[in-house]
Amino acid sequence: MTQGQGGVRPLAVVVLAAGPGTRMRSATPKVLHRIAGRPLLGHVLATARALEPEHLAVVVRHERDLVVAAIEPDLPGLIVVDQDEIPGTGRAVELALGALPAAFDGDVVVLSGDVPLLGTATLRLLLERHRDASAAATLLTVELPDPVGYGRVLRGADGLLERIVEHADASPEELAIAEVNAGAYVFRGTALRAVLPGIGTANAQGEKYLTDVVAALRSAGEPVAAERALDPAEAMGVNDRVQLAEAERVLNARIIRGHQLAGVTVRDPATTWIDVDVTIGEDTEILPGTQLRGATTIGAHAVVGPDTTLTDTEVGDLATVSRTEATLAVIGTAATVGPFAYLRPGTVLGPSGKIGTFVETKNAVVGRGSKVPHLSYVGDAEIGEETNLGASTITANYDGVRKHRTRIGDRVHTGVHNSLVAPVEIGDGATIGAGAVVRKDVPPGALAISVAPQRNVEGWAERAAPSEAATEPEPDAG
Repeated sequence: MTQGQGGVRPLAVVVLAAGPGTRMRSATPKVLHRIAGRPLLGHVLATARALEPEHLAVVVRHERDLVVAAIEPDLPGLIVVDQDEIPGTGRAVELALGALPAAFDGDVVVLSGDVPLLGTATLRLLLERHRDASAAATLLTVELPDPVGYGRVLRGADGLLERIVEHADASPEELAIAEVNAGAYVFRGTALRAVLPGIGTANAQGEKYLTDVVAALRSAGEPVAAERALDPAEAMGVNDRVQLAEAERVLNARIIRGHQLAGVTVRDPATTWIDVDVTIGEDTEILPGTQLRGATTIGAHAVVGPDTTLTDTEVGDLATVSRTEATLAVIGTAATVGPFAYLRPGTVLGPSGKIGTFVETKNAVVGRGSKVPHLSYVGDAEIGEETNLGASTITANYDGVRKHRTRIGDRVHTGVHNSLVAPVEIGDGATIGAGAVVRKDVPPGALAISVAPQRNVEGWAERAAPSEAATEPEPDAG
């Protein structure tokens, strides 16, 4: 509910997500294409929820099951409405109204599932102006330099809104109008219920247009208002891959600006991509070519990048992550990662730890102050504190059938080119000699070696060199 004249007034929000989106040329429904870590529909639903409506409905049809599966986390608080064979946004809203309680007499906000950049502040202002004007309907409009594809806003001599004409139905004179329908509406529910059944499909598309409600309300003597959006980008709809990329570019610029104003240094916004759910602490520096995806969280005074991709990864305060790809990993306070490291799901690097150059980890816990500096693979392993793995240390975790764990204690030192064949346990303070293949547990404090004694073969070069006879060419067969 929201506050209006005369007290609290109930509010319902209807999100239209039934269209096929054929111009996307995709098996994925248009509203499920993603920008900044969320589907287009997810951005619209987040905006709708911020209005705190009493009822929230989504109208679906094309690839209905895929769309419903995508919004399942919002169920059962979300009303799913199936559009029938009658096409058009007017029919979609008519069915959504039928799904609301019969006694509902509040305002109805209608949003499009493919307009992801519309902000909550703009919608709150639209609601406020609608109620101040006691209007039957209030539309959000915007002026665009290139309004192709948008419905044109027609105003009378008094400047008041008269009707909306869709692009396909517009005359050349109407197509020259720059003010267009932004696809966001507020209706008085009772007025909307009264006129929707009378809207027909006599138009170029053969659809029941929601925009025809404007002329119907005016004919019935009802007041209709229009509020112009200050930022044209808020009306940006997505109908093809070009518009999808443009919408993501605009949203990414907004996200980066928000982090910058909150105390984050982003060295090159043009090459930095940050999803909407990412959080970053103050005085952290993001270097060029960095992508922060999903629910990634980064602490304060950290340095991330360049050329780094973090997905659903946690980075602690004061950490440094360079030229790294990490997914579902945890990087502790003051830890360092990279360059050229690959942290796969389940990696946990403790405070002041190090995962260095050309190191891959998976389902591995690396304790406080421990180091895996370079050229190593650590999978299905637990490493204690203050342990150092030499270059090219491998935890051989797979026997061809099952995965096994390697457990390495505190203050362990391994030499270069070690293979630890799991399941195996290395005790605290143990040392592994260079080149060792460890197949048995190593007790605490022990030295493990498995390399055969070196043997030098004198005169090897002379004996190994080819003889003069062997190097002479074969005689000509002719």
